[in-house]
Amino acid sequence: MHTGTLTFDLLLGDVHSLKGKRSLVRPVVAELRRSFDVAAAETGHLDLHRRAEVAVAVVAPDTARCTEVLDRCERLVAAHPEFQILSTRRQFLSSDD
Repeated sequence: MHTGTLTFDLLLGDVHSLKGKRSLVRPVVAELRRSFDVAAAETGHLDLHRRAEVAVAVVAPDTARCTEVLDRCERLVAAHPEFQILSTRRQFLSSDD
């Protein structure tokens, strides 16, 4: 069993409130969950209205499958024009570790 995580540090466009931020972040988190059967959540910068940290986790039989799913997740987030990806961070863990 292998797990992979992908964390996005995002800069949001023209957002002036936490309510506006949530209206942009929640649909993307839901889309990640629905489209790729992953765990996804907003995990950081909760009190900043123009920044968001979103994390995705996947469990798969091998690292290659984890990488494939995380690549697809990254492309989905990058396709949203309201977000600018400042950085991403990936981690992999194997049951053999």
